[in-house]
Amino acid sequence: MLGHLYEDEICSAARALELVGERWSLLILRNAMFAGMTRFTEFQRSLGIAPNVLAKRLAAFVDAGLLELREDGDYALTDKGLDLKPAIIALTEWGDRWARDEMGRPVVYRHLECDGEVSLAMTCADCGEPVSSAHVTAEVAPWVTERKYGTIGA
Repeated sequence: MLGHLYEDEICSAARALELVGERWSLLILRNAMFAGMTRFTEFQRSLGIAPNVLAKRLAAFVDAGLLELREDGDYALTDKGLDLKPAIIALTEWGDRWARDEMGRPVVYRHLECDGEVSLAMTCADCGEPVSSAHVTAEVAPWVTERKYGTIGA
């Protein structure tokens, strides 16, 4: 979708960016997730996006299985698309902290059950403790090195 592939990248983040990394993409999905938008005209009006760009993004989302186009012309998020909600919330939280407007936070995500504020937190899968960003590292799977650089020592 980006117009080029990250062919040399063996990375799930790079593959995700191929689907949602173009300009307007995350905002279209955000509006579908949190503003209940389903119609082409709603997306176009709310974002001021050029119709040809919007049509291309929506078609790509349908092709990727993030949205489905219903018989009535409405777009609906699939489970795959809905699974991007935490990514949108994480980007919003980062933006609230590091790129905020002087007016303050423009949106708060709420729990439908109790109306409490929703936020994301990293926890360790083994001990269940909260983990700060400074205490997270990445472990590359052995097959990645083999695929990217060939068998070492062969």
